[in-house]
Amino acid sequence: MKNVLILGASGSIATLIERNLLENNQVKMTLLVRHPEKLAPDIKNDSRLKIVVADVVKNYQQLVNAMVGQDVIYANLYGANLGQQGKSVVRSMNEANVERIIWISANGIYNEIPGKYGVWNASMLGSTLDAYAEGAKQVENSGLEYTIIRPAWFSDKDEVNYELTQKGQEFKGTEVSRVSVAVYITSLILDSTKEAHQSVGINEPNTDGSKPSFY
Repeated sequence: MKNVLILGASGSIATLIERNLLENNQVKMTLLVRHPEKLAPDIKNDSRLKIVVADVVKNYQQLVNAMVGQDVIYANLYGANLGQQGKSVVRSMNEANVERIIWISANGIYNEIPGKYGVWNASMLGSTLDAYAEGAKQVENSGLEYTIIRPAWFSDKDEVNYELTQKGQEFKGTEVSRVSVAVYITSLILDSTKEAHQSVGINEPNTDGSKPSFY
């Protein structure tokens, strides 16, 4: 049995991942959320899940308690204080003796996007990009077994089609489907040896341009 803690469990990507993991009877999930009413009905009513209502910064001891006994953490967090959230998550993982974390971030945190799309992405995200970069920095410098995910802009395409880039490589494409990102992250949760100590960009192939097609 693999014990998985999902932080920010009501987010769109987190919800897709939770549905994927519910298909595997070897996974036991704990969902940490600030607003449990935002969880999808089919998720929050599943008796196999444990739901913890807490904020990763304000309710630190609850976070530590939720960490105890977990095999892998998936952090689906956002907000202007992502750096602070990252510090709290790293500290709690060390306190609870948990090593593996998958942390979703954003494309552009390393200025790795070339051309017009890089300019457009930075202008659209603004200070949010700085917050994502600070959060990722906390995780990268933690000494934990981390994987950082840097997706392109999310599309609602109902198809799995993606390619990956590594830190130090130019980012490709402008968009990627939510289901693609969820499938990839699910694979990392189920095989914790994949992409350890890596920061991975994910995009749909052949979507290069100045901005995503839906803008």
